[in-house]
Amino acid sequence: MTRARRIHQNVYLVGGAGLSDDADCCVYLIDFSGTLVLIDAGAGRSVGTIAHNIMELGLDPMDLALVVVTHAHIDHVGGLSQMREQYGARLAAHGSDADALKNGDDARTAASMYGVKLSPIEVDDRLEGDSGSWPFGDSTLRWLHTPGHTPGSISPYLDTGGKRVLFGQDIHGPFSEKFGSNMSHWRESMNKLLALNADILCEGHFGIYDGKDKVRNYIQSYVSQFSE
Repeated sequence: MTRARRIHQNVYLVGGAGLSDDADCCVYLIDFSGTLVLIDAGAGRSVGTIAHNIMELGLDPMDLALVVVTHAHIDHVGGLSQMREQYGARLAAHGSDADALKNGDDARTAASMYGVKLSPIEVDDRLEGDSGSWPFGDSTLRWLHTPGHTPGSISPYLDTGGKRVLFGQDIHGPFSEKFGSNMSHWRESMNKLLALNADILCEGHFGIYDGKDKVRNYIQSYVSQFSE
């Protein structure tokens, strides 16, 4: 199995197909000088493996302070409850997806597509509005509300080591009325992401795109594919 790896500065890939469980999205870790933040939590069967991967980096999963939910689909949220119960992490999700988690909505969370039942999850931090941030010492993790794939999709981003790292999970879709997808909102969201001019894109299933041109071309390819 592939080992966890450093992407840039204090950003790591610790979960995903071939790394934790094939049902998992890409799970990213940010180390803010010993305070750890996860971007998404996988589908739920591999929390122990993700924790092991964190330890292999020389870090302690008990230092997990926050798990940021990019959207409410099961392959991104199935491990949330365990992350909170075992490691004490707070859970943050946008309000427009938080109710789907609270209600254990099988359709909105795509749990039914995976043949599993999602137990209701009440997040600790219900995000509202179009943007926000979390301060961590001298660093700041920011997020944009980027609806389209789901109503409450968000895209965190971080300026670190002279580069802007964007966690643009599931830019590619898929899109479905069952998820509450909205293509008009999605196109507006993609324009927001393009305007960030990120140096590195950490995507939800297709890995890392390193370089401004690669990031822009990746996002633009889907904008073109799903143009009106």
